[in-house]
Amino acid sequence: MKRLRIRVTGKVQGVFYRASTKAKAKELGLNGWVKNAEDGSVLIEAEGEDMNLDKLVEWCQQGPGAAQVNGVETNEIVPEGVNSFEVR
Repeated sequence: MKRLRIRVTGKVQGVFYRASTKAKAKELGLNGWVKNAEDGSVLIEAEGEDMNLDKLVEWCQQGPGAAQVNGVETNEIVPEGVNSFEVR
């Protein structure tokens, strides 16, 4: 198990990005959180199996239909052992 911090930039606020991320994370069995950042990006921390984290990162590059993603940055961080996924 590993944990990723993901930062998504572009037109990603006000387009249901957080709710869609939560649904995708639950579908993939991932735990963590998603929130809007003050700079207009969306921040995600997700932990789980490598393959499912890769699928989430791949999904983040498109996001929900109304999103216009310019970039996705990922950093591996220490897992926290959380057991839910929430919108913050």
